[in-house]
Amino acid sequence: MSRKIRIILAVLAAVALFGYQSWRKHQPAAQAANSNASAQPAHVEPAQLRKLGQLSFKPCTLPGAAGREGLPAQCTTLSVPENRSEPNGRKIDLRIAWVPADEDAEQHDDPVFLIAGGPGQSAVDSYAMLAPVFQGVLNQRDVILVDQRGTGGSNKLACDVGDESASAPDAAAMLHLTTSCIDTLSKRADLRQYGTTEAVADLDAVRTAIGAKQINLYGVSYGTRVAQQYAMRHPQQTRSIVLDSVVPNTLHLSNIWARNLDDALALQFGVCTKDAQCKAKFGDPRAELGNLLATLRNAPPQVSYRDPLSGEQKTEALTADEVAGLVRMFAYMPAIASILPLQIHEAAQGRYAGLKALTSMLRTQMKDQMAMGMQLSVVCSEDADQAPATVQDDSGTVLGNDMARFMTQACTQWPKGKVPADFHNALTTPVPALVLEGQFDPVTPPRYGEEVAKSLPNGRLLVLNGQGHNVIASGCMPRLFAKFIETADAKSLDAKCLDALSPTPSFIDYNGWTP
Repeated sequence: MSRKIRIILAVLAAVALFGYQSWRKHQPAAQAANSNASAQPAHVEPAQLRKLGQLSFKPCTLPGAAGREGLPAQCTTLSVPENRSEPNGRKIDLRIAWVPADEDAEQHDDPVFLIAGGPGQSAVDSYAMLAPVFQGVLNQRDVILVDQRGTGGSNKLACDVGDESASAPDAAAMLHLTTSCIDTLSKRADLRQYGTTEAVADLDAVRTAIGAKQINLYGVSYGTRVAQQYAMRHPQQTRSIVLDSVVPNTLHLSNIWARNLDDALALQFGVCTKDAQCKAKFGDPRAELGNLLATLRNAPPQVSYRDPLSGEQKTEALTADEVAGLVRMFAYMPAIASILPLQIHEAAQGRYAGLKALTSMLRTQMKDQMAMGMQLSVVCSEDADQAPATVQDDSGTVLGNDMARFMTQACTQWPKGKVPADFHNALTTPVPALVLEGQFDPVTPPRYGEEVAKSLPNGRLLVLNGQGHNVIASGCMPRLFAKFIETADAKSLDAKCLDALSPTPSFIDYNGWTP
């Protein structure tokens, strides 16, 4: 992998504090077949148009998950000012999808808005992964998907960085990539207008346009920041909020990723070290990972492997950077991370093919899933200038110091928007709130949920045992989610069913874990 690509992945991983689900999605060919289905609904006769408030919707198909067929929906766009202080200036078309409630459902006029993570994910394109979770909600309410400005079909801010010499120094490469991205995107966007505050105003414009007096918000990861900001700015219009893997309003991003990941790995690898058979076979996976990364940094080996997506036989170097990135992304889902002790041990014995195949698959499926420009508009405006002055040394962690340094370098160049003075105040609202955290979350640990929940008098925190990031689909959580949306009462939920959740045992061999 070239140095440039490693830098790009580092930046993407750095801002992945705000969530990352997309690598689990369908293969690229299937994704390409579905990706445009919702952007341009087919021509329909006027009689087929459906109205929701002031908006007219056409039938469309949302991208499917894992190569499966797409999902039927209704789609439209809403034109909003890019800069609301210049209402006669440039406009942005927000892509909106409406998933109507079941025909026999009891109708309610307060729909559920899904707010995607990233920052940089498309709500419309990522819905299929969560569609089963929303079945209980659709028994009672509509679901509304709005691609946040700068993502998906809403003037997506993505950069084509082209090809560049792999020998360029890290700092110089990052500077060149950032300035190139700014030059490209500035031709069609004011990069100062793509932050959370502007997105909140867009959401309320959509709420008004569809004629809803109140809405329910489900936000995941970075989407929890948007949901909290909406509830802060529009409390009367907010019926309830669900914050899945929450980012506290009070959090200023600095170099927190490395420590959070290492803390989570201690818990996840601890599942192995507490199991006699796993410990006997692999010893201490974290120590073995550290030794492996040191070996790869010293002399990245050339590895022959079979590409897991194309089946093609390839030979490429295996680098410490891509292994660290793989470990981070797998840690989001402990059930998948349960294979890491085995893969790390295999690589430590010089058998690198399995680990290289996984890093190749991850790199391919990460590509184009996040809008890099929108990410930087959010992070650089809302966090970079307010990061703590004292930066701790994370050189002993899996990720090290590079991510914080790369983000800092990028943000020295990126145009920054204005942020309200109270943006980073804790959310204090009587709005009913359900706060969800995974015990093993490597990016938004349970202590973040504890911090947010303590200022919400009608809020409740649920920490899901053995789970990672984005936990709404775990165990009986979909049923509890639907019940909360129905009642808007988190404290009355009977959550004993979550006691059945437990950590996933580590793989002992390629047949799986021990009984």
